Amino acid sequence: MNAIKAASSLPQARGMIFIHSAPKALCAHLEWAAADMLGPGLAWQWTDQPAQRGTRRTEVSWTGPAGTGAALASAFAQFARIRYEVTEEAAAGIEGRRYCYTPALGRFAATVSLHGDVLVSEDRIRAAMDRVDGDARLLRDELDRLIGTAWDEELEEFRYGGEDAPVRWLHQVI
Repeated sequence: MNAIKAASSLPQARGMIFIHSAPKALCAHLEWAAADMLGPGLAWQWTDQPAQRGTRRTEVSWTGPAGTGAALASAFAQFARIRYEVTEEAAAGIEGRRYCYTPALGRFAATVSLHGDVLVSEDRIRAAMDRVDGDARLLRDELDRLIGTAWDEELEEFRYGGEDAPVRWLHQVI
């Protein structure tokens, strides 16, 4: 009961779940994992994933207490054979977050600005500069790691869903 009260006192957030590829047998399990945090009623519309035979894809918007994106990403990471992204939009007083997972690369998490840019803290940039000892090529590799370039590159072919992919409507245009 206290956890429910605590969650209800948190600011509300919204975001997206992008399951880029999941074996058909796992689709219902992913829905159940999300329902454990958000309740039933998300509009799951699975389509075939043309980039990987035998897998499905979906995009679902969600609304819940701040921090739900991290909880969803952790729940989905238990299913090691999927590729996903979970976003939690930035809002007043809340930084946005992006979580990615691929079987080959594992997990990636980043803070995201209101406009979707990955934000890297000064301390992480300084640590990267210290690790490379002035080597510009190594610095570029470190910065690519910090902004998740490898995850973007691996997920790019899975983001395109083909003709039957759902249309995503923007919630807010500035």
